[in-house]
Amino acid sequence: MSALPKTRRELARYIDHTLLKPEATQADVDKLCDEALEYGFAAVCVNPVWVTTCAERLVGSPTVVAAVAGFPLGVSESETKAFEARTAIMRGAREVDMVVNLGALRANDRDAVRRDIQAVAEAVHGTNAGGVLKVILEARVLSDEQIILGCECAAEAGADFVKTSTGFHAAGGATVENVRLMRRHAGKMQVKAAGGIRDLETVLAMLEAGASRLGMSAGVEVVRALPS
Repeated sequence: MSALPKTRRELARYIDHTLLKPEATQADVDKLCDEALEYGFAAVCVNPVWVTTCAERLVGSPTVVAAVAGFPLGVSESETKAFEARTAIMRGAREVDMVVNLGALRANDRDAVRRDIQAVAEAVHGTNAGGVLKVILEARVLSDEQIILGCECAAEAGADFVKTSTGFHAAGGATVENVRLMRRHAGKMQVKAAGGIRDLETVLAMLEAGASRLGMSAGVEVVRALPS
């Protein structure tokens, strides 16, 4: 990127303010949306059950709703992921973060990975032409060659982003090295870094490596480290 953000508002536009814990309550989700409105985050990223709530609370604001599909394991049938994505878009989500078929990717099964992503891409873009699909690769359990293959499959299938991690895998979340590798092979797609990003130093390193979106649950704490 040409210039790093220098104010809270500039940084917030890179952040998907995220709450994916299964124990999240209505009060937790309301707080997430209120913080997104206060700081101007790019999106709130939530489980599908909260899409309608968030869409109603954020109506008229620049913050969009992102929902997950096949989360966090990625082993749902492609039709199930597509149904989740389509329903989320119909209920007010603008973006969907899907988990790749990780076993197929680790087995280097290009056709299976591409078909899985394509089913969700068609659901997202077919329901809303402006919809955005992000494909989570879970990069920490992949070789460099498998990460590259994941990027290629996502591009071929019509995805808009590749994303490092769910943040729920025991192997860990985003690394600067993975972001840099994904940026080199993402082509026209953008790169989202997520998982374990909790301080300003890490945020800036991820942006410098080529991320254009950051999935974070610690967004408020991090943006407060910059001048208003």
